[in-house]
Amino acid sequence: MAKTQLNVRVDADTARAARERALERGMSVNRYIEELVRQDAGEAGRTFVEAAADFMRQYETVFAEEFGAEREGRRP
Repeated sequence: MAKTQLNVRVDADTARAARERALERGMSVNRYIEELVRQDAGEAGRTFVEAAADFMRQYETVFAEEFGAEREGRRP
């Protein structure tokens, strides 16, 4: 995959923390930040799916009453 350079500005404490965490994990700061962003993006997707599933569970009876007959191939 082609890489794109991204420059960000953070305060000294954040930069220090990023360097320390990357070092603890045996990786570059670049790789550490890249993994954090990928993880965050994946979690957002999972959070959305979980919220949608929860919504469907909460309103399952409403949907069944409204659309159940059509879903089974029958007309109301």
